[in-house]
Amino acid sequence: MKRTVIAAILVFLLAGCASGGTPMNTPSSPTPSGTSHGEVSEARWNAILADLDGRGVATDDVQLVSAEQVTWNDGSLGCPKPGQSYTQAIVAGMKVVVSAEGKQYDYRFGTSDNPKLCDRTLKARGIRLR
Repeated sequence: MKRTVIAAILVFLLAGCASGGTPMNTPSSPTPSGTSHGEVSEARWNAILADLDGRGVATDDVQLVSAEQVTWNDGSLGCPKPGQSYTQAIVAGMKVVVSAEGKQYDYRFGTSDNPKLCDRTLKARGIRLR
């Protein structure tokens, strides 16, 4: 009887020490929802142009590469920055990629018309960030 009790306790202790679940720092990724090349509203397009202009990028020949409605896993809009905290709620939004001066710019939108430039690889390309 004692052996059975001890064995049961060991099983519970080992099960409690087992690793489980997903790591906390898993980057969020977009989930497509809707058309793969949705249209960009005039307000969002103008916001992108204003942001590019503020970075010193000529805006007279900006081309739309892709526009996609997405559902982001959290407030980072699929582009988390190390050490930054974000809302842990699903956010309906949009991913818009444009090209200008031979470079591509990856913009993210949540529910507002304020663009967020996803700068994961831009620092390596020498693009000025705010």
